[in-house]
Amino acid sequence: MLQKEFPLLKSYTLPSYNIKYSKSGRNLKFKLLLSIPSVIAAVKKEHKLVAQIIKKEGIAGTISDNRFGVYNSNIPAVYITHQLTVFSGKTTGITSKTHQKIIKNFNECWIPDVENESNFSGDLGHLKLHDFNLKYIGILSRLKPEKCPIKYNLLVVLSGPEPQRTLLEEKLLLELKNYQGKVLFVRGTLENIKISKASSLPIGMAGNIKIKNYLLTDALEKALNESELIIARSGYSTIMDLAVLGKKVFFIPTPGQFEQEYLAKTLKEKLIAPFTNQQDFSLEKLNEIVNYTGFKETVTSFNLSNFHLFERK
Repeated sequence: MLQKEFPLLKSYTLPSYNIKYSKSGRNLKFKLLLSIPSVIAAVKKEHKLVAQIIKKEGIAGTISDNRFGVYNSNIPAVYITHQLTVFSGKTTGITSKTHQKIIKNFNECWIPDVENESNFSGDLGHLKLHDFNLKYIGILSRLKPEKCPIKYNLLVVLSGPEPQRTLLEEKLLLELKNYQGKVLFVRGTLENIKISKASSLPIGMAGNIKIKNYLLTDALEKALNESELIIARSGYSTIMDLAVLGKKVFFIPTPGQFEQEYLAKTLKEKLIAPFTNQQDFSLEKLNEIVNYTGFKETVTSFNLSNFHLFERK
């Protein structure tokens, strides 16, 4: 996706963490525990590779989007995350302390949120006590709001790991067969994964439903601005995009992902957006949206030029 968005930029591929997800949200924690050895091995490899890239390219500083090994003691390193607290049920204390220990390898930790009560990350991105260098840099989004005529009654934007992406796709396509409005369905896959036979809907047009594998930034921004209601996962990046655009949304958290479940519950309590568990979704649930305000347009004010961490000396 990044190579398609920025075709003129040089890119390097870091080792995969090879995290495996399960069909059942209840088994996700066990799957993640089994992934720990491969994650540790990948972090060691990426740390060595990053050192080589820094030397080869003359890099002045690094910004890591939740990549544990992207830092080097010879140059400034920033870690960017909204999860200072990592919810994992009964093991939340352990996972949070482990993540905070990783953050201490970096010079600064940037949280894409505001520090005051109008924040979106809640307890995830705010600690009462800490001993590392935090900076709240405001809501981040590459998208911009635009006043334009509504083209779609409903926009579905899928994202996240398999097999849960496919499971939600299958459920939504079956439900939407009875939907009368205009739908744009963005599958969120760069690979040519076939649509389930159960849905019997081809890529392209199928009645009132238009289906796309993915959309790059400009097309996605246009589609979001032209849509009346969004169905999406309650991932934090998605929340920031919708907040900047000021959209109304119905969330379906990824099963077993405590972070997405927490964010969805928090936004429901604030009467911003409703949500339901994946297995409980039905078309009738969309009627709940009238009881929620939706997001109010939020400004992205981050400007890298205001940060002097990477100035060469």
